Amino acid sequence: MIEHDEFGPEKIVEVYDPKTKMRGVLIIDNTALGPGKGGIRMTPSVSKEEVFRLGRTMTWKCSLAGLPFGGAKSGIIADPKKMSLEERKAQVQAFARALKPLSPRQYIAAPDVNTAEQEMKWYAEANGSWKSCTGKPANMCVKPGEKCGIPHEYGSTGFGVAAATRVAAAFAGIDIRGAAFAVEGFGNVGTFASKHLEQSGAKLVAASDSKGCIYNPDGVDAGKLLDVKEKTGSVINYKPGKVLKNEELFLLGVDIIIPAALPDVINAGNADRIKAKIIVEGANIPATPEIEARLHKRGILVVPDFVANAGGVISSYAEWRGYNPKRMFELVENKITRNTKRVLEHARKTGAAPRDAAMNLAFERVRKAMHARAS
Repeated sequence: MIEHDEFGPEKIVEVYDPKTKMRGVLIIDNTALGPGKGGIRMTPSVSKEEVFRLGRTMTWKCSLAGLPFGGAKSGIIADPKKMSLEERKAQVQAFARALKPLSPRQYIAAPDVNTAEQEMKWYAEANGSWKSCTGKPANMCVKPGEKCGIPHEYGSTGFGVAAATRVAAAFAGIDIRGAAFAVEGFGNVGTFASKHLEQSGAKLVAASDSKGCIYNPDGVDAGKLLDVKEKTGSVINYKPGKVLKNEELFLLGVDIIIPAALPDVINAGNADRIKAKIIVEGANIPATPEIEARLHKRGILVVPDFVANAGGVISSYAEWRGYNPKRMFELVENKITRNTKRVLEHARKTGAAPRDAAMNLAFERVRKAMHARAS
Protein backbone atom coordinates (compact mmCIF):
# COMPACT_ATOMS: atom_id res chain seq x y z
CA MET A 1 0.00 0.00 0.00
CA ILE A 2 1.26 3.48 -0.88
CA GLU A 3 1.02 5.97 1.95
CA HIS A 4 1.40 9.68 1.26
CA ASP A 5 3.41 11.78 3.72
CA GLU A 6 5.16 15.13 3.88
CA PHE A 7 7.63 14.08 1.17
CA GLY A 8 5.31 12.51 -1.40
CA PRO A 9 4.77 10.77 -3.67
CA GLU A 10 4.02 13.76 -5.87
CA LYS A 11 2.77 11.82 -8.89
CA ILE A 12 1.55 8.29 -9.55
CA VAL A 13 1.19 7.71 -13.28
CA GLU A 14 -0.11 4.55 -14.94
CA VAL A 15 0.22 4.27 -18.72
CA TYR A 16 -1.04 1.87 -21.37
CA ASP A 17 -0.44 1.61 -25.11
CA PRO A 18 -3.15 -0.33 -27.00
CA LYS A 19 -0.90 -1.05 -29.98
CA THR A 20 1.96 -2.74 -28.10
CA LYS A 21 -0.07 -3.70 -25.00
CA MET A 22 2.57 -1.89 -22.94
CA ARG A 23 1.54 -1.36 -19.34
CA GLY A 24 3.72 0.79 -17.14
CA VAL A 25 3.89 2.85 -13.99
CA LEU A 26 5.89 5.90 -12.99
CA ILE A 27 6.08 7.26 -9.46
CA ILE A 28 7.70 10.63 -8.95
CA ASP A 29 8.28 10.73 -5.23
CA ASN A 30 9.86 14.14 -4.57
CA THR A 31 11.30 16.88 -6.79
CA ALA A 32 12.37 19.45 -4.17
CA LEU A 33 16.03 18.98 -5.11
CA GLY A 34 15.48 18.54 -8.84
CA PRO A 35 13.81 16.23 -11.37
CA GLY A 36 13.04 12.76 -10.08
CA LYS A 37 15.81 10.28 -10.88
CA GLY A 38 15.31 6.54 -11.04
CA GLY A 39 15.55 3.48 -13.23
CA ILE A 40 13.06 1.55 -15.32
CA ARG A 41 12.64 -2.05 -14.25
CA MET A 42 10.94 -4.52 -16.55
CA THR A 43 9.46 -7.55 -14.82
CA PRO A 44 6.09 -9.32 -15.00
CA SER A 45 5.48 -8.71 -11.30
CA VAL A 46 6.53 -5.08 -10.84
CA SER A 47 3.86 -3.22 -8.86
CA LYS A 48 3.02 0.32 -7.84
CA GLU A 49 3.99 -0.49 -4.26
CA GLU A 50 7.40 -1.82 -5.30
CA VAL A 51 8.00 1.19 -7.55
CA PHE A 52 7.02 3.55 -4.74
CA ARG A 53 9.42 1.93 -2.27
CA LEU A 54 12.22 2.17 -4.81
CA GLY A 55 11.33 5.76 -5.69
CA ARG A 56 11.41 6.80 -2.04
CA THR A 57 14.82 5.18 -1.71
CA MET A 58 15.97 7.29 -4.65
CA THR A 59 14.80 10.45 -2.87
CA TRP A 60 17.11 9.69 0.06
CA LYS A 61 19.91 8.39 -2.16
CA CYS A 62 20.09 11.56 -4.25
CA SER A 63 19.75 13.77 -1.17
CA LEU A 64 22.52 12.04 0.76
CA ALA A 65 24.79 12.03 -2.29
CA GLY A 66 24.36 15.79 -2.61
CA LEU A 67 22.96 15.60 -6.16
CA PRO A 68 20.51 18.03 -7.83
CA PHE A 69 17.98 15.23 -8.30
CA GLY A 70 14.82 14.14 -6.57
CA GLY A 71 13.55 10.59 -6.29
CA ALA A 72 11.48 8.55 -8.76
CA LYS A 73 11.20 5.06 -10.21
CA SER A 74 9.27 3.38 -12.99
CA GLY A 75 8.35 -0.05 -14.23
CA ILE A 76 7.15 -1.80 -17.36
CA ILE A 77 4.98 -4.80 -16.55
CA ALA A 78 6.38 -7.41 -18.94
CA ASP A 79 8.58 -10.49 -19.08
CA PRO A 80 11.54 -9.72 -21.38
CA LYS A 81 12.54 -13.39 -21.38
CA LYS A 82 9.37 -14.15 -23.33
CA MET A 83 9.76 -11.29 -25.79
CA SER A 84 11.73 -10.81 -28.98
CA LEU A 85 14.19 -7.95 -29.33
CA GLU A 86 11.70 -6.01 -31.45
CA GLU A 87 8.89 -6.57 -28.95
CA ARG A 88 11.10 -5.32 -26.13
CA LYS A 89 12.10 -2.28 -28.15
CA ALA A 90 8.45 -1.51 -28.91
CA GLN A 91 7.55 -1.71 -25.22
CA VAL A 92 10.36 0.63 -24.13
CA GLN A 93 9.65 3.13 -26.88
CA ALA A 94 5.92 3.13 -26.14
CA PHE A 95 6.76 3.79 -22.49
CA ALA A 96 9.10 6.64 -23.45
CA ARG A 97 6.46 8.28 -25.64
CA ALA A 98 3.84 7.94 -22.90
CA LEU A 99 6.11 9.70 -20.40
CA LYS A 100 7.25 12.44 -22.75
CA PRO A 101 5.10 15.11 -21.01
CA LEU A 102 7.06 14.43 -17.79
CA SER A 103 10.49 13.31 -18.99
CA PRO A 104 13.05 14.87 -18.70
CA ARG A 105 11.44 17.91 -17.03
CA GLN A 106 10.22 15.97 -13.99
CA TYR A 107 11.64 12.47 -14.52
CA ILE A 108 15.01 11.23 -15.76
CA ALA A 109 15.14 7.49 -16.43
CA ALA A 110 18.02 5.02 -16.04
CA PRO A 111 18.70 1.27 -16.30
CA ASP A 112 17.36 -1.12 -13.68
CA VAL A 113 16.32 -4.78 -13.57
CA ASN A 114 16.19 -6.15 -17.14
CA THR A 115 17.03 -2.79 -18.72
CA ALA A 116 20.48 -1.62 -19.79
CA GLU A 117 22.22 0.72 -22.25
CA GLN A 118 20.29 -0.56 -25.28
CA GLU A 119 16.96 0.15 -23.59
CA MET A 120 18.19 3.64 -22.66
CA LYS A 121 19.09 4.27 -26.29
CA TRP A 122 15.57 3.28 -27.33
CA TYR A 123 14.07 5.41 -24.57
CA ALA A 124 16.04 8.55 -25.48
CA GLU A 125 15.31 8.14 -29.19
CA ALA A 126 11.57 7.74 -28.65
CA ASN A 127 11.48 10.54 -26.09
CA GLY A 128 13.44 12.91 -28.30
CA SER A 129 15.74 14.26 -25.58
CA TRP A 130 19.32 13.13 -24.84
CA LYS A 131 18.75 14.20 -21.22
CA SER A 132 15.61 12.09 -20.74
CA CYS A 133 17.68 9.20 -19.41
CA THR A 134 21.18 8.21 -18.35
CA GLY A 135 23.10 4.98 -18.69
CA LYS A 136 23.10 5.35 -22.48
CA PRO A 137 25.71 3.68 -24.73
CA ALA A 138 29.15 5.29 -24.73
CA ASN A 139 28.85 6.05 -28.45
CA MET A 140 25.55 7.91 -28.04
CA CYS A 141 26.71 11.52 -27.92
CA VAL A 142 25.20 14.98 -28.31
CA LYS A 143 28.16 15.76 -30.55
CA PRO A 144 31.10 13.48 -31.42
CA GLY A 145 33.46 13.37 -28.46
CA GLU A 146 31.37 15.41 -26.04
CA LYS A 147 28.48 14.64 -23.66
CA CYS A 148 28.44 10.92 -24.38
CA GLY A 149 26.59 8.17 -22.58
CA ILE A 150 28.11 6.36 -19.59
CA PRO A 151 26.52 2.89 -19.49
CA HIS A 152 25.96 1.18 -16.15
CA GLU A 153 27.84 -1.76 -17.66
CA TYR A 154 30.97 0.16 -16.66
CA GLY A 155 30.15 -1.03 -13.14
CA SER A 156 29.78 2.25 -11.23
CA THR A 157 27.33 0.82 -8.68
CA GLY A 158 29.49 -2.20 -7.82
CA PHE A 159 32.56 0.04 -7.70
CA GLY A 160 30.77 2.24 -5.15
CA VAL A 161 29.60 -0.77 -3.12
CA ALA A 162 33.23 -1.89 -2.83
CA ALA A 163 34.20 1.58 -1.61
CA ALA A 164 31.44 1.52 1.01
CA THR A 165 32.52 -1.98 2.09
CA ARG A 166 36.11 -0.85 2.66
CA VAL A 167 34.89 2.03 4.85
CA ALA A 168 32.56 -0.27 6.82
CA ALA A 169 35.30 -2.85 7.39
CA ALA A 170 37.68 -0.20 8.74
CA PHE A 171 34.89 1.18 10.93
CA ALA A 172 34.20 -2.30 12.35
CA GLY A 173 37.88 -3.02 12.94
CA ILE A 174 38.09 -5.69 10.22
CA ASP A 175 41.13 -5.79 7.95
CA ILE A 176 39.76 -5.84 4.41
CA ARG A 177 42.81 -7.86 3.38
CA GLY A 178 41.72 -11.44 3.91
CA ALA A 179 38.15 -10.55 4.92
CA ALA A 180 35.73 -13.23 3.66
CA PHE A 181 32.66 -11.99 1.83
CA ALA A 182 29.62 -13.48 0.12
CA VAL A 183 27.59 -11.90 -2.68
CA GLU A 184 23.90 -12.55 -3.27
CA GLY A 185 23.32 -11.96 -6.98
CA PHE A 186 26.36 -12.24 -9.24
CA GLY A 187 25.08 -9.75 -11.79
CA ASN A 188 26.37 -6.31 -12.70
CA VAL A 189 26.59 -4.99 -9.14
CA GLY A 190 27.82 -8.22 -7.60
CA THR A 191 30.51 -8.90 -10.18
CA PHE A 192 32.05 -5.44 -10.05
CA ALA A 193 31.86 -5.25 -6.25
CA SER A 194 33.64 -8.62 -6.08
CA LYS A 195 36.29 -7.58 -8.56
CA HIS A 196 37.18 -4.37 -6.73
CA LEU A 197 37.10 -6.00 -3.28
CA GLU A 198 39.44 -8.74 -4.52
CA GLN A 199 41.80 -6.01 -5.67
CA SER A 200 41.71 -4.68 -2.09
CA GLY A 201 42.70 -8.11 -0.75
CA ALA A 202 39.28 -9.39 0.36
CA LYS A 203 38.31 -13.02 -0.34
CA LEU A 204 35.11 -13.97 -2.16
CA VAL A 205 33.88 -17.28 -0.73
CA ALA A 206 30.27 -17.50 -1.98
CA ALA A 207 28.14 -16.08 -4.76
CA SER A 208 24.66 -16.81 -6.04
CA ASP A 209 22.42 -16.34 -9.05
CA SER A 210 18.90 -17.46 -9.91
CA LYS A 211 20.00 -21.12 -10.17
CA GLY A 212 21.83 -21.50 -6.87
CA CYS A 213 24.86 -20.60 -4.80
CA ILE A 214 28.50 -21.69 -5.08
CA TYR A 215 30.60 -21.83 -1.91
CA ASN A 216 34.29 -22.43 -1.29
CA PRO A 217 35.74 -21.30 2.07
CA ASP A 218 39.22 -21.26 0.50
CA GLY A 219 38.10 -18.64 -1.98
CA VAL A 220 36.35 -18.19 -5.32
CA ASP A 221 38.11 -16.33 -8.13
CA ALA A 222 35.69 -13.59 -9.25
CA GLY A 223 37.09 -13.36 -12.77
CA LYS A 224 36.95 -17.11 -13.31
CA LEU A 225 33.46 -17.20 -11.77
CA LEU A 226 32.19 -14.58 -14.22
CA ASP A 227 33.66 -16.57 -17.10
CA VAL A 228 31.93 -19.75 -15.88
CA LYS A 229 28.62 -17.93 -15.51
CA GLU A 230 28.83 -16.46 -19.01
CA LYS A 231 29.79 -19.79 -20.60
CA THR A 232 27.49 -22.14 -18.67
CA GLY A 233 24.66 -19.90 -17.53
CA SER A 234 25.21 -20.15 -13.78
CA VAL A 235 27.74 -19.73 -10.99
CA ILE A 236 26.90 -23.21 -9.69
CA ASN A 237 29.13 -24.74 -12.38
CA TYR A 238 32.27 -23.20 -10.87
CA LYS A 239 34.86 -25.66 -9.56
CA PRO A 240 36.04 -26.30 -6.95
CA GLY A 241 33.07 -25.44 -4.79
CA LYS A 242 29.96 -26.73 -3.06
CA VAL A 243 26.53 -25.95 -4.46
CA LEU A 244 24.12 -24.55 -1.87
CA LYS A 245 20.56 -23.30 -1.89
CA ASN A 246 20.35 -19.53 -2.32
CA GLU A 247 19.00 -18.99 1.17
CA GLU A 248 22.01 -20.77 2.69
CA LEU A 249 24.33 -17.96 1.57
CA PHE A 250 23.01 -15.72 4.33
CA LEU A 251 23.85 -18.26 7.03
CA LEU A 252 27.53 -18.70 6.16
CA GLY A 253 30.28 -17.78 8.63
CA VAL A 254 31.67 -14.86 6.65
CA ASP A 255 32.78 -11.36 7.64
CA ILE A 256 30.70 -9.51 5.07
CA ILE A 257 27.51 -10.20 3.14
CA ILE A 258 26.62 -8.11 0.10
CA PRO A 259 23.01 -8.57 -1.06
CA ALA A 260 23.24 -7.33 -4.65
CA ALA A 261 20.09 -8.43 -6.46
CA LEU A 262 16.64 -8.98 -5.01
CA PRO A 263 14.43 -7.14 -2.50
CA ASP A 264 13.63 -8.56 0.96
CA VAL A 265 16.19 -11.39 0.87
CA ILE A 266 17.12 -10.62 4.49
CA ASN A 267 13.93 -11.11 6.42
CA ALA A 268 12.29 -12.49 9.54
CA GLY A 269 13.17 -16.02 8.43
CA ASN A 270 16.95 -15.53 8.47
CA ALA A 271 17.79 -12.28 10.29
CA ASP A 272 18.44 -13.95 13.63
CA ARG A 273 20.72 -16.59 12.10
CA ILE A 274 23.07 -14.34 10.15
CA LYS A 275 26.67 -14.71 11.33
CA ALA A 276 28.29 -11.94 9.26
CA LYS A 277 29.58 -8.88 11.08
CA ILE A 278 28.80 -6.47 8.22
CA ILE A 279 26.04 -6.26 5.62
CA VAL A 280 26.54 -3.82 2.75
CA GLU A 281 23.35 -3.39 0.77
CA GLY A 282 24.29 -3.42 -2.91
CA ALA A 283 20.68 -4.10 -3.93
CA ASN A 284 17.74 -1.81 -3.35
CA ILE A 285 15.52 -2.68 -0.36
CA PRO A 286 17.10 -6.09 0.43
CA ALA A 287 15.66 -5.74 3.95
CA THR A 288 12.97 -3.66 5.60
CA PRO A 289 13.96 -0.97 8.13
CA GLU A 290 12.48 -3.17 10.86
CA ILE A 291 14.77 -6.07 9.92
CA GLU A 292 17.76 -3.73 9.78
CA ALA A 293 16.89 -2.52 13.29
CA ARG A 294 16.86 -6.14 14.47
CA LEU A 295 20.30 -6.73 12.94
CA HIS A 296 21.61 -3.53 14.54
CA LYS A 297 20.50 -4.78 17.97
CA ARG A 298 22.50 -7.95 17.33
CA GLY A 299 25.60 -5.84 16.70
CA ILE A 300 25.68 -6.34 12.93
CA LEU A 301 26.76 -3.25 11.00
CA VAL A 302 24.37 -2.59 8.11
CA VAL A 303 25.30 -0.03 5.46
CA PRO A 304 21.91 0.97 3.96
CA ASP A 305 21.15 0.64 0.27
CA PHE A 306 20.84 4.33 -0.49
CA VAL A 307 24.28 4.92 1.03
CA ALA A 308 26.15 1.92 -0.40
CA ASN A 309 24.72 1.62 -3.90
CA ALA A 310 24.56 5.30 -4.87
CA GLY A 311 27.36 4.79 -7.40
CA GLY A 312 24.83 4.32 -10.19
CA VAL A 313 23.03 7.59 -9.60
CA ILE A 314 26.32 9.43 -9.09
CA SER A 315 27.41 8.02 -12.46
CA SER A 316 24.09 9.26 -13.87
CA TYR A 317 24.84 12.72 -12.58
CA ALA A 318 28.30 12.59 -14.18
CA GLU A 319 26.75 11.61 -17.53
CA TRP A 320 24.09 14.32 -17.17
CA ARG A 321 26.88 16.86 -16.64
CA GLY A 322 28.88 15.56 -19.60
CA TYR A 323 31.83 14.17 -17.60
CA ASN A 324 34.06 11.41 -18.96
CA PRO A 325 34.24 7.92 -17.35
CA LYS A 326 37.53 8.63 -15.54
CA ARG A 327 36.05 11.66 -13.81
CA MET A 328 32.88 9.67 -13.10
CA PHE A 329 34.77 6.94 -11.21
CA GLU A 330 36.70 9.56 -9.21
CA LEU A 331 33.39 11.23 -8.28
CA VAL A 332 31.82 7.90 -7.24
CA GLU A 333 34.75 6.90 -5.05
CA ASN A 334 34.99 10.30 -3.36
CA LYS A 335 31.27 10.67 -2.69
CA ILE A 336 30.63 7.08 -1.55
CA THR A 337 33.69 7.05 0.73
CA ARG A 338 32.85 10.41 2.26
CA ASN A 339 29.12 9.70 2.68
CA THR A 340 29.64 6.25 4.22
CA LYS A 341 32.12 7.67 6.74
CA ARG A 342 29.75 10.52 7.50
CA VAL A 343 26.79 8.21 8.11
CA LEU A 344 28.69 5.70 10.25
CA GLU A 345 30.32 8.43 12.33
CA HIS A 346 26.93 10.10 12.84
CA ALA A 347 25.46 6.72 13.85
CA ARG A 348 28.24 6.15 16.38
CA LYS A 349 27.90 9.66 17.80
CA THR A 350 24.11 9.48 18.20
CA GLY A 351 23.80 5.78 19.00
CA ALA A 352 21.37 5.38 16.10
CA ALA A 353 21.31 2.60 13.54
CA PRO A 354 23.09 3.58 10.31
CA ARG A 355 19.81 3.81 8.38
CA ASP A 356 18.34 6.19 10.94
CA ALA A 357 21.51 8.28 10.92
CA ALA A 358 21.50 8.40 7.11
CA MET A 359 17.80 9.20 6.98
CA ASN A 360 18.24 12.11 9.37
CA LEU A 361 20.94 13.58 7.13
CA ALA A 362 18.85 13.03 3.98
CA PHE A 363 15.66 14.39 5.60
CA GLU A 364 17.44 17.58 6.53
CA ARG A 365 18.47 18.41 2.96
CA VAL A 366 15.09 17.54 1.39
CA ARG A 367 13.11 19.43 4.04
CA LYS A 368 15.30 22.50 3.57
CA ALA A 369 14.71 22.38 -0.20
CA MET A 370 10.96 21.90 0.27
CA HIS A 371 10.76 24.90 2.59
CA ALA A 372 12.77 27.01 0.15
CA ARG A 373 10.44 26.00 -2.68
CA ALA A 374 7.34 26.84 -0.64
CA SER A 375 8.58 30.27 0.45
